Amino acid sequence: MSFWKNKTLAEMDTQEWESLCDGCGKCCLNKLIDDETEELYYTNAACKLLDPKDGHCVHYVQRFNFVPSCTQVTVDNVAELTWLPDSCAYRRLHLGRELPSWHPLITGSKEAMHIAGMSIKNKVTCETKVKYMEDHIVLWPLKDIE
Repeated sequence: MSFWKNKTLAEMDTQEWESLCDGCGKCCLNKLIDDETEELYYTNAACKLLDPKDGHCVHYVQRFNFVPSCTQVTVDNVAELTWLPDSCAYRRLHLGRELPSWHPLITGSKEAMHIAGMSIKNKVTCETKVKYMEDHIVLWPLKDIE
């Protein structure tokens, strides 16, 4: 059932809400904001809890204990989280867009997402190994395909 087509984000239960996350890992990338222009830049430096091979958080349930600055995406804050990538299901649905063809809820697995290049799989380094974030700015997280 395509619950995301029949319900608003606010109407979804916890299981439905959590299943919207495709697990791409882009939200777990460190981001920089230019002080003068306020432009957002993604880096390939991932949160220390992110598994670079598949994009899942190794301590998802307890992530706030390990990374207090981690942001939980909720129906109440999704509109404010402008740093979420355009490919993010929460952002897409909030903006009235459809889920993309590669989304795991459409395809039944994360493989199509990885093949489409929409995840962090094998593209990141751990933030603890980065000396200068500016040296790790990348454009691929901005990619958004239907």
